[in-house]
Amino acid sequence: MIRVKVVPGISVGGAVLFSAVLCSTLLSAQAPATPGRQPAPAPWRFAGTRPCVGPEGGVLQCPPAPRVVAVRAGRLFDSNTGQMLSKQVVVLTGERITDVGPEAQVKIPAGAQVIDLSQATVLPGLIDAHTHIYNTRRPNWTTERSTLMAIQNAQADLQAGFTAARDMSSHGNGYGDIDIRNAINLGDIDGPRLQVAGRGIAWGAKPPDPAAPENPLAGAVIRSAEEGRAAVREHVERGVDWIKLYPTGGYSFTPAGEAQYVLMYPLPVLQALIDETHRLGRKAACHNFGGDGLQYAITAGCDTIEHGYGLTQAQLDTMVQKGLFFDPTLVRYTEPYMDDNDAKNTGGKFRMIPIFDKAVAMAVATKGLKTMVGSGADGSTFPHGTQALEFESLVKRSHMSPARAIQAGTIVNAEAMGWQGQVGSITKGKFADLVAVSGDPLADITELQRVKFVMKGGKVIRNDLAQGAVGSTR
Repeated sequence: MIRVKVVPGISVGGAVLFSAVLCSTLLSAQAPATPGRQPAPAPWRFAGTRPCVGPEGGVLQCPPAPRVVAVRAGRLFDSNTGQMLSKQVVVLTGERITDVGPEAQVKIPAGAQVIDLSQATVLPGLIDAHTHIYNTRRPNWTTERSTLMAIQNAQADLQAGFTAARDMSSHGNGYGDIDIRNAINLGDIDGPRLQVAGRGIAWGAKPPDPAAPENPLAGAVIRSAEEGRAAVREHVERGVDWIKLYPTGGYSFTPAGEAQYVLMYPLPVLQALIDETHRLGRKAACHNFGGDGLQYAITAGCDTIEHGYGLTQAQLDTMVQKGLFFDPTLVRYTEPYMDDNDAKNTGGKFRMIPIFDKAVAMAVATKGLKTMVGSGADGSTFPHGTQALEFESLVKRSHMSPARAIQAGTIVNAEAMGWQGQVGSITKGKFADLVAVSGDPLADITELQRVKFVMKGGKVIRNDLAQGAVGSTR
């Protein structure tokens, strides 16, 4: 009889053994480093040269050894201060920044690879705080097809300079966004560092219909505070980072032109949802247009208020007092289709866009309010990879300064996600997530729509700069 010794982490004859505890730990860590791949046990008596073992089992090619890299930046945006610095050097080893400062003060280590961006502007990797990596699921799409499109969306975002993102529900794809996040964390595919929300939790105003069972891939539907707490627990057990809630539904106009919004959860239910979310160490993001649902979300302490068509100054002031964040997703809800719908529904009498514009401009002018950058990109009206339009819209429509807009899309978003110690600025010890553009985005914010260089965790994803020469010191 031939005996085969099976080593944990090695795939033999189709059977894969690995430590579930280790894998769970790797995937649940926030802003995790790419887990190391350990060399396969020696002697290697199988195909090819000795490979490495992945944390989920199976043999993989060994990654290259960590390298020391120096990036020369002609201009560098300091998102901590909002200032543009000149002639800076960023030194990194592997995934992390080890030094940054003026070129006269930072010594480039001997033998370091040098990336010359001395004619460009270097910024922290951009962060989109409201994406939907999965397109809204259609009946004829298989899970595999939906997943392939999600991977394409994630890679388009990364190519556009978004090295991190917060995914705000899977749009009918169950907990698939967790798998996308985990695959990126494990280094299986390239994509932004993700925080995800899974299915989301919606309010069921009517009793369940036995003849029409609820879709297990769509949002979880609740009808009581007890069901809400259970839904939050299920989401957390499945591994989500955020709980996505929907305190308001659609909107309409009264004959006098006053906007009115559909209320979803009663306040005690919403409070129970948010309290359970916080008890379990997660944060809640609330889809809000206006009305009582918006006020309930602020009262209950929802961590981020999404959209906020009908925000009032009093509500904004309360958000400042409570430390709540505001994520307007401005482009998504000022697209021409909004006017088309309003014209159809009101005979051309009333429009939501001016109401929303007023709310966002008021938010931008509110001292102390932490306004985020989130696109709402979902593969339908707002294609992935074009989210930098949000920066332009905040500057030109809402009168946010370019520096503050970039801060909103970097360090403010990082703080909202709890990752301010990992990403959001070009700071020693943080991940080497860098992007570069040819011009100065403080002079022309549309430069962010023309990202030419992307690095995530020290890995160059894209370099279209003619001056982006790579060399090494001797």
